[in-house]
Amino acid sequence: MDFDVVVAGGGPVGLMLAVELRLAGVRVLVVERLSEMDQTIKAGGFGRSTAEVLYRRGLWPALEEQKRLAYERMRAFLGRGSGGRPPRMAGHFAGIMVDGSRVDFTDPAFGDPGPAGETLPIGQQALEIVLADKASELGAEIRRGTALTGFDVDESGVGVRLGEEVVRAGWLVGCDGGRSLVRKLGEFDFPGTDPEITGRQALVEITGAEGLGMGWHRTDRGIYVHGPVPGRILTVEPGVPADREAPITAAELQESMRRVSGVDVTITAVHTATRFTDNARQATTYRHGRVLLAGDAAHVHSPFGGQGLNLGIGDAANLGWKLAATIHGWAPEGLLDTYTTERHPIGAWVLEWTRAQVALMRTDPRTRALRDVVTDLLDTPDGATYLAKKLSGVLNRYPVDSTHELAGLSAPDFEFADGSRFGEHCQDGSAVLLDSTDSEALRQVVAPWRSRVRVLTAKCVSHPRLAGALVRPDGFVAWASDDGPDGLADALSRWFG
Repeated sequence: MDFDVVVAGGGPVGLMLAVELRLAGVRVLVVERLSEMDQTIKAGGFGRSTAEVLYRRGLWPALEEQKRLAYERMRAFLGRGSGGRPPRMAGHFAGIMVDGSRVDFTDPAFGDPGPAGETLPIGQQALEIVLADKASELGAEIRRGTALTGFDVDESGVGVRLGEEVVRAGWLVGCDGGRSLVRKLGEFDFPGTDPEITGRQALVEITGAEGLGMGWHRTDRGIYVHGPVPGRILTVEPGVPADREAPITAAELQESMRRVSGVDVTITAVHTATRFTDNARQATTYRHGRVLLAGDAAHVHSPFGGQGLNLGIGDAANLGWKLAATIHGWAPEGLLDTYTTERHPIGAWVLEWTRAQVALMRTDPRTRALRDVVTDLLDTPDGATYLAKKLSGVLNRYPVDSTHELAGLSAPDFEFADGSRFGEHCQDGSAVLLDSTDSEALRQVVAPWRSRVRVLTAKCVSHPRLAGALVRPDGFVAWASDDGPDGLADALSRWFG
């Protein structure tokens, strides 16, 4: 066997998966058909769920400089000079921006996320560089300019065709985007809804932009966006492009912006541009035998609400440790299938969330009236807090047997008496049993699993009632207790064999 896993696709999701697999000692090959990183404008930031994953893997320092530069660009564009950061926004729903000052961040659902508790305006390309460096540092082999052209599956593994070369692996994971060849050749069902809008997003040189408003704006002809960095524009119009493959030109972008905004802007140069629609589809399962899907290969949708990157990184974090456990031979029965059962409902929610936003972007009088109602609701503390909780992922909960309030949720960034925080103890990618009371009983229960679960004995000052918590490698709490070890052995057996 040449590799344990071949990952098709070297974007953020494929690279994040490679990081997780290498931390678990799995031999990984990442193949990416593009010889250089795709510079097309994509996600302009990511939210708390992704930030938590990166923080726990020790990648936060590498993103700090990118965060500083992003805020500098935004401050300059918004006319705030170098004083302070731009206003905190909680996100948007169908282009309705929600002021972060309306959000009740003391709501118990938010918990204490530590340093990773904010949405970061860091572009997808910057994240990809950080992940590629980490994956390479850990020993993943990354081949750019290498396209998967086919594969054959048998009982013992997968023969992955890379042009004339055939690489033998135990498993194949398609992280190869919305038009995934792995998904198509693997014959995954991919039902969903057809598109009804065309979006165009670009970074351009533009004159006449002083007539445009900042941020999101709805008109009788669609929606346009200007900012939050110089030259960034976006339009949304009814109708689907006749040819999505045709190059997107300055003339097309200029005509669209003029139609939607009513302002006679002139676009003199295009740095990067893309079209998108609201095509929304999801694979019915994320696994067919030895072939799996993650990220856009498993689900496609419009970018509204900014959930695509978060969703894909969450897939990678959930899948990585489970696939590694299966490869190493200690996974309990059915563990790998929980990848679909846990992640599919979250993907389905994102698709529904984006469909609802497209419906609210229609230009007819009835939709305008409904949009006014939704705007009013999102301007209330309850409405703003609800949206922030949904977008941040703090309401995402996996089904586990423990009934503790933390069980099934992403672990808080527990603060300990020695001044350290939980995320600082997660960089090796292992499962952790937090023993907050120096309990011999907890340690006796976990003893048979010590090769798979690391014990962290540390007094938890942020959750003083907590006696212990079992946290999976993906950062989700599998078991927690304010008393003793009741239920811990069952949780260890369920998740760690």
